[in-house]
Order: sequence, then structure tokens, then C-alpha cells
Amino acid sequence: MQLLLLHMQHDKVLILDFGSQYTQLIARRVRELNIYSEIHPFNKIPTNLDDYKAVILSGSPMSVRSQDAFHPELKGIRGIKPMLAVCYGAQYLAHFSGGEVAESNTREYGRANLSFVEDDAFFKGITAGSQVWMSHSDTIKTLPTNGKLLASTHDVKNAAYKIENETTYAIQFHPEVYHSTDGKQLLENFLVNIANVNPDWTPNAFVEETVEALQAKIGNNKVVLGLSGGVDSSVAAMLLHKAIGENLYCIFVNNGLLRKNEFTDVLEQYKGMGLNVKGVDASQRFLVALAGKSDPEEKRKAIGRVFIEVFDDEAHQIQDVTYLAQGTIYPDVIESVSATGGPSATIKSHHNVGGLPDFMKLKIVEPLKALFKDEVRRVGASMGMDKQLLGRHPFPGPGLAIRILGDITAEKVRILQEVDAVFINALRDAGLYDKVWQAGAILLPVNSVGVMGDERTYEKCVALRAVESTDGMTADWVNLPYEFLQKTSNDIINKVKGVNRVVYDISSKPPATIEWE
Repeated sequence: MQLLLLHMQHDKVLILDFGSQYTQLIARRVRELNIYSEIHPFNKIPTNLDDYKAVILSGSPMSVRSQDAFHPELKGIRGIKPMLAVCYGAQYLAHFSGGEVAESNTREYGRANLSFVEDDAFFKGITAGSQVWMSHSDTIKTLPTNGKLLASTHDVKNAAYKIENETTYAIQFHPEVYHSTDGKQLLENFLVNIANVNPDWTPNAFVEETVEALQAKIGNNKVVLGLSGGVDSSVAAMLLHKAIGENLYCIFVNNGLLRKNEFTDVLEQYKGMGLNVKGVDASQRFLVALAGKSDPEEKRKAIGRVFIEVFDDEAHQIQDVTYLAQGTIYPDVIESVSATGGPSATIKSHHNVGGLPDFMKLKIVEPLKALFKDEVRRVGASMGMDKQLLGRHPFPGPGLAIRILGDITAEKVRILQEVDAVFINALRDAGLYDKVWQAGAILLPVNSVGVMGDERTYEKCVALRAVESTDGMTADWVNLPYEFLQKTSNDIINKVKGVNRVVYDISSKPPATIEWE
């Protein structure tokens, strides 16, 4: 990926994306083996395949039997590179190489168990009974030419096969998902034992090579970076700090929509890390820009516009800045392109994604552009960064603005900050914070009737949200103990003026999103 990754001399795995919801998970599972992987759309295959030691074909919502079926150009890959075809990939190889794919009589989705496993290096350490995850409506009726059956389930005879005289393997199930209990072992068998990929892509190696590459790219030039208080920008700052020291100028903007006391607390933490950082309190400016705006996209755009204006004002006070650093991570890059190479469906925009306005005229440097969120944390840990900072829950770029449904006022921000503080502190006190991937409170645009001190109240309702996830792509609501919820609800109502009702969100993603806006 650009200069920084070209510098890294590690074996790489190419993942061709056919639009599967699980493609990112494939890349993450491969990375967990300390093997670097890249995702590319199936119809935008890199021209230099010499850079890749193995290739994986992803699943897809498309049917290989459709007239619109995706057709990858596998010349230069099949029979030349070790290849693993997953789900759609397995069906594609069968359907267009002498086999037969037909619609299943019953759609197999969810958990299944292998009923037969061939003695093969591909299934080393995996036996019949191993649980796998299925997600398909077509089935492979007949294997392709030279196909050899490797595994079956009760409902799917051709659950795995290989092509004899090639280093080509195919599976109908998804080894990348958590529910395939031996999925990581299967990927290791293929990549390390069969494809001979060297698993040496470690956090320490990433830090060492990235710092060296940043020094070579930036030289003695100055870099400006907008800190958010989150993990991504903080780790990016430390990498740059290690590379260029005082030539990194950090700006931490208070948009008035951070958590309670976060601006002052995090600013002091940054200074304690040795960063050259300036705090800018622009909260009033953001609140003015948000006045009267209820639509979530309008709120995001307003916050993004004002942030750029404030950041630009501050950046211009630094003489001779050449680079703008950003905490962009890998999902930000690959989510912007679909399997067909065009823009993916917009679910929600992000205020810090979309490029730099022309008037800033700075070059971009993105040291985390190759990493997933969990990898960012591991890189930060390898640099000795504070565990509490690295363990912070993800927090939306627009802050509490998208957790206040409807228009934004200073009073609503105060209420939600107080509620959020009670909730987050309660999670910490109960030892639950680190067991939750993300938690927060949402201020609902409704008032409800209540009774407090024998008097009728008509005050705000808040929703608490806590989810478990690995990457935010999918998430399950956390079954917090009733006693915890009861105490937290009582504390919120008793301590936060303006709230008389608390509810708990038990929606998972999908179909819901983690944030409400």
C-alpha cells in the first residue's frame, strides 16, 4: 500500500473480493497468522503478481449461475500460485471447469459439522465433527475436472475439494468467521504448510519498518496531525513522533461533543507522552454550526466543515508545513470500493474521510493505512503506549452529535455527557469495560412521564448501548447483568437532571448499526 508497504519485504497474500460481507474477516484472520494480506476487487487484480505468495478467492452474494456472474481473470494465478477458493470461489471453479453447480433444495446457512474429512495436509489437525459456518443458496453437484473430494457435511457432499496436479483448494464453508472453530488452523495449513508463506509480519516489524519509511519519506519536513483522542490518531502520532520527533505538530480540537472532561484529560495524557500538541477549544463554533440541524448527514457535514476550518486556521500558524498526517486505517480504504470497483452503498458518511480541501495544499501521510483496528492496538502496545488509551472503546468522529437524535443544544450535550459518564464509569467499576467492544448512551428525541418525589415529571429518555465485536462489521448486543443495569439506571435518573427513563438497546448488527445515526 503506497510507499510504506512497498518498503516492507514480507510474503504477501492477495485476497480477491467478490462482494462478500466476510471478505475483511478473511484478511483479518490471515493477519492473525502474522501474514500480510491485501484485498483487491476481483476485476482489479494487481498487475505484478510476483509480489504475492498465495491467492484467496472470497465469497459473494452473486450466483455463479447468473448471467451477471463475476468472472475473475485467473491467468497467472491458477496452477501457478497456491490458491484457496472460498464459497463463491469454490463454486466458480466447479461451474466453469467441468463441474456442476445447482440451486440447493434447502439453503444451508449457519452452523454445520464436517461428517467426512480426507487425510490431507489441508485438514491437518482437523477431524470429522469440526464445526464450520455455511452461507450459500447454491451447491456444488459435481466436482470440476481433476477435483478430489476432501470434506463433506451431512447436507453438503462437496464441502471441500482440491484440484489434483495444482496447488488449488476450494471450500464451500467460511473459515474466516468465528463459528468455524478450526478456521484459523485451516488457513494456517494452507498458507504456512502448503503455500510456504513466511509468518513474519509482526507489530514490532511494522513499527521498525514504518518508522524507517516515514523518515525516508518526510525527511526534515514538518507534519501536522489532528488528534481525536481515539486509538487510531494516537498510534499514528506515536509512530510519527518516533520517526520525526518535534517536526510533528499535533492539534487536538475540542468540538464540544466529546465525553465529559475528555478534552482536558486526554490533552494532558498526550503531553505526558512527549507529543508536541496544542489543544484548541472550538466547542462554541461547532454548536453554532449545528444549531437547528436534525438530519444526521447534515450534522456530519457541518462538523466536518467546521473541523477543517478550525484545523486549517491552526495549521496556518505553523510555518512551512509540508504534510498532513491522518489516522486512516485499512477498513476506511477498502470499504470505499465495492467488488465491482465502484462506490459501495453509503450507510453513513464519516467526517474525516473524503479527502483534503484544495486550499490546504498539503501532502498526505497515512502510517496506519495497512492496519485493521485490532492491529493498530497491537502496534501501539509494542511501542509501550498506555493500556487505557489503547483499550478505549471506539468513539464516533462526530462525537455525541450523532448520539443526540434530533437537533443539538448545549443542554442536550450536557445531559448526554453526564449520562455517558455514569454508564462508562459503572462499566469500569464493575470490571465490564474491557469485556465490551463499544458502549455509549443515546439521547432520544422524546420526553416521557415520570414520578419523582410524588411530583409528575416530563423529562428525557436515554438508551444505553453495549456491543461485542472484533472489528465493528458485525456486532452482538452484550447481555449485561440485570443487577448492573438496574443500578446504572437508578444512578442515571438520580444523578442526571433532565432524565427520568432509561432503556437498553438489544439490537445486533446487522440488521441495526452500532450507532443510531
